[in-house]
Amino acid sequence: MKLIASLLSSSVLLLATTASVAETRVTYKSAKTGSSYYQMAVELAEAMKKGTDGDISITVEESQGSVQNVMESGIRQGNYVFTTPPALVALAQTGKAMFEGKSKPAFDEIRALFPIPSLTMHFVVSSESGIDDFAGMDGKSILLGKGSFGASEGAKYLGLFGLEGKVELAEVELSNAVAALKNGQIDGFVTAGSWPAPNVIEAAASTGVQVLSLDDEQIAATGRTRMVIPAGTYSGQEADIVTTSLPVVAYATTAMDDETAYQMTRTYWEQKQAMAGTSAWWGSVDASLMGNLGQLHAGAIRYYDEVGMELTAAQRP
Repeated sequence: MKLIASLLSSSVLLLATTASVAETRVTYKSAKTGSSYYQMAVELAEAMKKGTDGDISITVEESQGSVQNVMESGIRQGNYVFTTPPALVALAQTGKAMFEGKSKPAFDEIRALFPIPSLTMHFVVSSESGIDDFAGMDGKSILLGKGSFGASEGAKYLGLFGLEGKVELAEVELSNAVAALKNGQIDGFVTAGSWPAPNVIEAAASTGVQVLSLDDEQIAATGRTRMVIPAGTYSGQEADIVTTSLPVVAYATTAMDDETAYQMTRTYWEQKQAMAGTSAWWGSVDASLMGNLGQLHAGAIRYYDEVGMELTAAQRP
């Protein structure tokens, strides 16, 4: 009996050890807790666990922003995945702007896996404001917020389109934008995030709003990526909204083995539709965003070749 018990104990230990070895642990550096991108990270971690039957386990880490995510790629080892706009990777690899004097050889080992929902600009105005286009914001009260991509980008657009100094900038926190719009305290607000944006959904449902579109000339002037938000995305939205966006991508480094990169990329695309059923912003991701990705991880390339997704020469090692 002691021999049987010993054998059973050894078998259990062997099975546990095998399971431990089979599980691949990944650190996913995302965004601030409470942000939409942190929520996306949690959803992706759950989808990855489900899609791989637990073989890939993701630990989501809070981040103070994309710059921190990129900087940490220079010192992290193994399965480190992080999100950032592709433009920041390019700046890091060339040691420019916020990365001046901070360049690391390890930045050249950054490789893309897959696109995630883009930061999309929303210029939201109340129906009662009478604003139909950017020129119509002249003399109106607009909330830009502070310290965010949407705030800095919104201010840039006001300057580009001849509205600097002509718009009353409301001193209201962006978190209070919907209430301020509803009670007439402001005529509109600017926000950037994945679409459909929760605050825009709330504004459209609680009070009549319009999300302004940009024409091709305006989009070209911004230097950003064109984005179309389909009609019907928001309550009362009868036509497509043409706006701008900042692509966001999930990256790893060459320290991640090819098989893990392959499994993560495959599982992401296979689980994306199910994720969109839970959170609509995943529906904004499709193959059209692939052109924003820079050099891809070899494991990701294996998946894209398997499904026949067209890649550029620059995306291959």
